[in-house]
Amino acid sequence: MNLRNGLAAIAAAATMLAWGAQAQQTLQQVQNRGHLNCQVGLPTPGFYALGADGNWSGLDVDICRAVAAAIFNDPGRVQFQSVTSAVRFTSLANGESDLLSRTTTWTAVRDTQLGLEFTGVNFFDGQGFLVPRASGIRSARELDGATICVLTGTTTELNLADYFRANNMTFTAVTNENVNVLVETYLGGGCDAYTNDKSGLAARRSAFPTPGDHVILPETISKEPLGPVVRHGDQNWGDIVRWVLIGMIEAEELGVTSANLDQMLQSSSPAIRRLLGVEGNIGAGMGLPADFMVRVIRHIGNYGEAYERNVGENTPVGIPRANSLNALWTNGGLMYAMPFR
Repeated sequence: MNLRNGLAAIAAAATMLAWGAQAQQTLQQVQNRGHLNCQVGLPTPGFYALGADGNWSGLDVDICRAVAAAIFNDPGRVQFQSVTSAVRFTSLANGESDLLSRTTTWTAVRDTQLGLEFTGVNFFDGQGFLVPRASGIRSARELDGATICVLTGTTTELNLADYFRANNMTFTAVTNENVNVLVETYLGGGCDAYTNDKSGLAARRSAFPTPGDHVILPETISKEPLGPVVRHGDQNWGDIVRWVLIGMIEAEELGVTSANLDQMLQSSSPAIRRLLGVEGNIGAGMGLPADFMVRVIRHIGNYGEAYERNVGENTPVGIPRANSLNALWTNGGLMYAMPFR
């Protein structure tokens, strides 16, 4: 080896060591702290609901708990931070939290200019409008000149302006960063319609005194791929969150559930054995044990279990999954797990 090659090798080794130290940074901080700091939104049925007992539940909450289960084998080792849309990205970027799991739309600007990294999609959504049934409004095209309640600091606000401009319509926005204030304004007659992701509209309507008095209009005016977010620059931490989510989808594809997990650990299927860490050690590349998905499935279940438990047809939110974008790809949806191999 000549001097030039030797120096290059030393520089490459130093770079790898520096990268390795940074890559483990968030995981080590979480392990040293003894719990995960996870951001959710202001209490919303189905996604991040706060019970009378002080416990959080919901589809996005389950992502937080799944990551904690993968690391600690204990889904309870999460400190939840309830934040508004306006401060969520700053709180994540400055290190106040380790993970943002809060019906957050994956966009180019957010992914490339805010120091953030999206790790996947746990709910495919689209923006719509909620109106009082008594208004007689049956289409968004009938909202010309209306006052619209909209959450500020969100893609929702931008999509609203785009839709009305594209259709040569006018509106007056009633804005607030607190969704509870907006909902109360809508219920009090302070605006003609309330706009949000359709899942959010269904969730909020489910908690109204008389949900049947309100109608979600048929139009979907945007694409809203919602998913968990981490800080940019810690690739290992991003991998952990990403592969926990992918693993939950993979488990559903393979028919592995919290109920049949022990039986599946004896399976001869190579795909199931790799997912559960019986063969290979995918977790090693992330600083996790080989059976990290066993922990996740045992405590949280697969993606389908989490969906049906929190927002499925038999819940108050009642969002059908069949024939929707959130169905598995084998059933015509977009939920598709990258291979565990």
